[in-house]
Amino acid sequence: MPRQISYRWRLREPMAARGMFTVAELIPHLTERGTTLSSSQVHRLVSGTPERLSLPVLATLCDILDCTPTDLITTSAQNLPARRAAGEEAPINLAARRPTRVRLTPEG
Repeated sequence: MPRQISYRWRLREPMAARGMFTVAELIPHLTERGTTLSSSQVHRLVSGTPERLSLPVLATLCDILDCTPTDLITTSAQNLPARRAAGEEAPINLAARRPTRVRLTPEG
């Protein structure tokens, strides 16, 4: 059965728990650990959900925020309904195929 995997990026929550509310407060911590990112890159990390993230940056964020990757990324998975195979008959909905009865009224 196919599964849909999704994730949620939660960088703002551990930052807020440690009193960091702006990008400017995070940049010096990154720099002192040897991770050089532009302010726009850090802004995208904080305000958006990254599709790609290097492990050194993830490790640095975990060190700064004293957390684990599971504190920054939550995942979920759910089963998707099975798709019909080609040539397989779908159940017929007879109510949708029946015409509605017409009522004729005399013109007066």
